[in-house]
Amino acid sequence: MKIDTLRFKKSLLITLFTIMAGFSSARQQARITLPFNADWLFKKTKDSAATKWDKVTLPHTWNAVDMQNTKNFYEGEGIYKKDFVFGNEYKDKRLFLKFEGVGQTAEVYVNNKLVGKHKGSYSAFCLDISYAVIIGKSNTIMVKANNTAKRDIIPVNHFLFGIYGGIYRSVELIATNKLNITTTDYASPGIYISQKNVSEKSTDISVEVKVENKLATATDVSIKTTIYDQVGKDIAHQTENYNVNTQGRQAYIQQMTVQNPTLWDGFNNPYLYKVVTQLIKDNQVIDEVSQPLGIRKFELVAGKGMMLNGKRYNMYGVSRHQDRWQYGNALSNAQHKEDLDIIKEMGATTIRLAHYQQSEYLYSQCDSMGFIISAEIPFVNTYTGEEGENAKQQLMELIKQNYNHPSIYLWGLHNEVYGKTPADFPAVLTRDLNDLAKQIDPYRSTITVSGYGEMDRPTNLNADVQGMNRYYGWYEGKIGGLDKWATDLEAKYPNNKVILSEYGADGNILHQQEQAGLKDTYNYTLPDYPETYETKTHEIQWPIIAKHPYILASYVWNMFDFATPMWNRGSMPARNMKGLVTFDRKIKKDAFYWYKANWSKAPVLYLTERRAKIRKHQVTEVVVYSNIGAPKLWLNGKKVNAEPKLVDGNVLYKFENITLKKGTNTIESTVIKDGKTIKDNISWDFR
Repeated sequence: MKIDTLRFKKSLLITLFTIMAGFSSARQQARITLPFNADWLFKKTKDSAATKWDKVTLPHTWNAVDMQNTKNFYEGEGIYKKDFVFGNEYKDKRLFLKFEGVGQTAEVYVNNKLVGKHKGSYSAFCLDISYAVIIGKSNTIMVKANNTAKRDIIPVNHFLFGIYGGIYRSVELIATNKLNITTTDYASPGIYISQKNVSEKSTDISVEVKVENKLATATDVSIKTTIYDQVGKDIAHQTENYNVNTQGRQAYIQQMTVQNPTLWDGFNNPYLYKVVTQLIKDNQVIDEVSQPLGIRKFELVAGKGMMLNGKRYNMYGVSRHQDRWQYGNALSNAQHKEDLDIIKEMGATTIRLAHYQQSEYLYSQCDSMGFIISAEIPFVNTYTGEEGENAKQQLMELIKQNYNHPSIYLWGLHNEVYGKTPADFPAVLTRDLNDLAKQIDPYRSTITVSGYGEMDRPTNLNADVQGMNRYYGWYEGKIGGLDKWATDLEAKYPNNKVILSEYGADGNILHQQEQAGLKDTYNYTLPDYPETYETKTHEIQWPIIAKHPYILASYVWNMFDFATPMWNRGSMPARNMKGLVTFDRKIKKDAFYWYKANWSKAPVLYLTERRAKIRKHQVTEVVVYSNIGAPKLWLNGKKVNAEPKLVDGNVLYKFENITLKKGTNTIESTVIKDGKTIKDNISWDFR
């Protein structure tokens, strides 16, 4: 009996060892993806002061400070290098380096062999380095980056925003078998998920899988694609056998139907399935790719707005640049997430990610949080006539790399690029870009953006949607001119799809002026940019937008202040201050709370002009934003008996003819909500 027990234990151990060995073998056969961000050395090539290499960890930019302060920033080449030992676990593998973003050109060398180049700061690229790597020895990886503005790469200048230099996003080392799902189809995930006939009853899912075979001969494999719900249940799958030849990249399509799907419904329910595609050879998984699936239907209906899954959805929008004070664009995932959390706190439901492709992490977070996204390429501001091929390349990269993100509803083709006739370069290229977008992704809409308010300009009407940037009260006309613009367009072009792609005004928190003394137009060439004028602009323009369903979506320019190195405006060099939040994300301006009160479901009680502390008018008005009912007001501890005037909707309350005393005045507002007293207070000094 004792012997049998020992035999049983020995047999069990052998069985377990065999199983674990099988698991280990299978795991070794699958794809390996590792971060490749540590232990880099960096030096500016043309900087005479750079006598030694600096140790850096990616993401990294060399313009984190200078580009945010002056137009005299370092523009040129920087070199990164790193030594890495590829052990025996990489033998007989295909090896790739995937760069998520290098500003703005890159040359990559392995052991002094050029393995690839890339043009464009904002899209990813993936290079096969297998042939240059020496297994078992130290290998030197070198990257030459250059942020010089060039005539053949978009953007062609640093005017609307600066092109930061460096490897400013993450790098990954990817190891696959010699038969693998492609990594080098414009750095896409290698699988493309499409959906048709979307309804709550069923949805047809198509998955295109691109495979490469670098073995010596054609090989039999099975391709299995499985759709999992959020608890890990297999709700649909397809397995098919193929003989993959060695000549070129092969594409295979698998069809499935999801019954009774849970729809991705924006903030209401951003439900994500997971699609897993596996290559199986000899009963082993030799490669695997996972991608998100949000089943949804976007429809932009002229004169009505966004229909998400057949129901109208509020498109409360902001635009977002990716840079931050003293970090440049070399942001961590935590910083990207903080931006999205701030945007969500304000109640925005849609984001225009301007004016370029942004972080893969950011798109993924938008999927899971429920934001609806407009994504675009940096064909902006002006043109040279030499950037056509690069614009097509960057559009190809934008769409292929982000094809599977359910949050994206628009592909942006250009912003404020003009020609004099429809035959000029910008219009011709835009039509080509539109055709290209439709070839790659026939399921999403395209948009072009003009800085003028007329529909019939030469570069307009070359995409599904016409975006217009309108800065009434700032660059032209009066703040309220937005109303006539929308009314006139609606009357003349009722069937056109129109988005207000930018609106707003600059607001420097260091410049304060009582709003009551401001006019409804401003000369942006003046040295002062009062925050209160920015506030006034949004207080007037949002109610106009809200009453015009003809405007399918609108986007505040901008969510955050950002760097414009070629500018020197509003007594703040190298800064666009149209943000609702300061460049360092520390101060939310008054206009932030205006939108939060209008858009968010969270309770808001907010006294405005809190930084306009020095008051020149003894008799003044006090403005309160409240989405929880009419507020009460106390001045220097005494209740103000007058009832507030409700202005433009249901959140702006104005107490008029408030008399301040000499010196410091304390102002408090209260609302009783659900038995609790909510308070806000500020202080003003009348002199």
